[in-house]
Amino acid sequence: VQLQASGGGLVQAGGSLRLSCAASGGIFSIYAVGWFRQAPGKEREFVAAISGNGLSKNYADSVKGRFTISRDNSQNTAYLQMNSLNTEDTAVYYCARSRFPSPQSSTALNYDYWGQGTQVTVSS
Repeated sequence: VQLQASGGGLVQAGGSLRLSCAASGGIFSIYAVGWFRQAPGKEREFVAAISGNGLSKNYADSVKGRFTISRDNSQNTAYLQMNSLNTEDTAVYYCARSRFPSPQSSTALNYDYWGQGTQVTVSS
């Protein structure tokens, strides 16, 4: 499975971005998809995940109410809508396919395929 993350960029604080994660070459719809991020000098952290059927979602506390994860299995694509961005959201964002259908895992080890990352920079 190959994952291609896109949609990152430079945005002012309070602004919005929509990230996309396009999958190819394998089974996508059965497994959960997650978004992680890594800021300079920090460890990679969980952001959000969505179940294979799209009905169940899991968010990190830091993004609840601001970010929305979704997916379109007919397009083999997952999305992360990010609103009310602040400077602490600056990071490289990665999408990943879980080993499981459930989105409950926030542990990177439970995700076996990763995209290349897309940079999100929020200016004050």
